[in-house]
Amino acid sequence: MRRIPFSYALASLLVLALVIWLALGNFQAFQSAPPDTPDAPDEGSRVEIVEQHSIDFIPQQIIQGQLTAERETTLRANIAGYVAEKPVAQGSRVEAGDTLLILDDDALPEQLQQARDELAVAEAEYAGASNLRERELISQPELLRLQSALSASAASVAQLQNQLDDSRPTAPFDGVLDRVQVELGDLLQPGEEWGQLVDDRRLKGAAWVSQQQVGDLSVGLPVTARLLNGERLEGELTFISHRAEEATRSFYVEATLDNPAGQRLAGGSAELTITLPPRQVHTLSPALLSLDSEGQLAVKHLDNNDQVQQTAVELVSADTQRAHVAGLPDPLHLITLGAGMVDVGETVTPVPTENASIDQPSPGQDNVNAPVD
Repeated sequence: MRRIPFSYALASLLVLALVIWLALGNFQAFQSAPPDTPDAPDEGSRVEIVEQHSIDFIPQQIIQGQLTAERETTLRANIAGYVAEKPVAQGSRVEAGDTLLILDDDALPEQLQQARDELAVAEAEYAGASNLRERELISQPELLRLQSALSASAASVAQLQNQLDDSRPTAPFDGVLDRVQVELGDLLQPGEEWGQLVDDRRLKGAAWVSQQQVGDLSVGLPVTARLLNGERLEGELTFISHRAEEATRSFYVEATLDNPAGQRLAGGSAELTITLPPRQVHTLSPALLSLDSEGQLAVKHLDNNDQVQQTAVELVSADTQRAHVAGLPDPLHLITLGAGMVDVGETVTPVPTENASIDQPSPGQDNVNAPVD
């Protein structure tokens, strides 16, 4: 019979001893119930927040506009006649009442003087007839005939005076004779255009605003016009139409602008900035805006009990870097990270944002009102 090697026998004995120890070990070390553990606090979801206060914000609307003179008119002939004189050179500044053009009068002054003499005779005859009628020395029809002759003479004088005045057209207001389109000897017909008078000491800035923007506007708001060369003109909003243009659904607005230097700007374009009344707003990243159940823009934040709240906001202004919204509590515990992972009403664990500074403009900083459609 072959003998078992000693090493194998020793290994077998060790395995047998280990099995017996496991089978007969201290079973009291095993318990049917898990050991008591201290209650762990029920921590909610962690979100990053920043405490923020509202700021004074001056919203602005920037629109593209067209500049026109405050007053301008096309000059037209009222009567036919040849151009006899051009007393005012094109481009000259004139005052109201100055004679701008002289047409051939065709003996109108002499005809007017004759009509005035005839009017004087008619007045004298009527005055004498009135005295005779009081004494019943002439009949009533004869007095009425003389009165009719007097009226005809007065009408003739007025007509000839108007013709003479029309042959010497005058400036209806102060301005610049901007364009003269006739030369000496030209024949003008009634209604024919011969020049243009422009008063550009003040300008009108005309523009169109969307129906989303017009609700914030009111007459009297400050307006700044930035010209193509970078210069600025100051003025105010003077007109807002009450009805939108059908094709674009936009509203026509006008601003009156001062032009103290008399720059030649009428007919050009400019960027109009309308400064709106100050608002109390919070400034935040546009990425923190969401839609609530009613489809309104809203922001998630925490109340004093660290519960998540969602408040609808009014978008006052926005660009790619920041949004200015109104309607939030002050101070505001704004959720800056994790808002999408928590629900309204949920109690969370707030963690202050390490970089809590949010770029907020000073009250005097230019801000562009860019409503979201």
